[in-house]
Amino acid sequence: MHEDSAWMAGYKEASPESQAYHDYRLVITKPPYGLQKIINLISKVKMGDDEMEKISDKTYASRSLREKFTYHMIYKESYSQICDAEEPFQDEQKKIFAQTAFAMDEREWSERQIKFFNDNRDSVIKLMSESISRSRRVGLNFKDVIIELKAKEMIPLLIKTYNISKKDHDILTVLMLLMKDNNYQPFLSSTSFKKLYGDVGNYRSYLNDTKANEELIIKRATDFYNGASK
Repeated sequence: MHEDSAWMAGYKEASPESQAYHDYRLVITKPPYGLQKIINLISKVKMGDDEMEKISDKTYASRSLREKFTYHMIYKESYSQICDAEEPFQDEQKKIFAQTAFAMDEREWSERQIKFFNDNRDSVIKLMSESISRSRRVGLNFKDVIIELKAKEMIPLLIKTYNISKKDHDILTVLMLLMKDNNYQPFLSSTSFKKLYGDVGNYRSYLNDTKANEELIIKRATDFYNGASK
């Protein structure tokens, strides 16, 4: 049987509830700073020879830091082709994944954008924190930048936001990745770490969303933050 035919033979559509949660995981946060102005600039961008689509350096330089923040958060400059679609997760809403959701839009942040986040780390964290406190949501773009910056100082706000509805399990994923990327040994030696990030772990690895797992992740992250902040 052809490989594609074999894949389709095993394909199973996710339930409406699972699909709805998948869409929820992909929602980004759109900062308000010059938002419509930035959207208008993005609409005029054309493909470059280097597979980069970005506003000009001159236009970029004329933007304020907050407007640059909005630009980077709602638009990824780099294009990279994705080869194959994957079979959807089943019962996605019942899982705590090893990684945040992957948007199949074939776009990534460019080196210029990653540099902006790191060079302006304190301001980026401040602007994200203000937005999260206002909206009580952590968009996928915010999650990925928090991970990029290894922003352990945001752990209390992430936990507070998660506890509002306990729906966005990717916040728990961010907490685990912060512990992983900051080399928090109690987490690195745990069974959860081995399952999610060890030799058998991959992008589709997950923990079941149980109260015990939620509480354990939050406790470990809290202990990590309390130790790291001293």
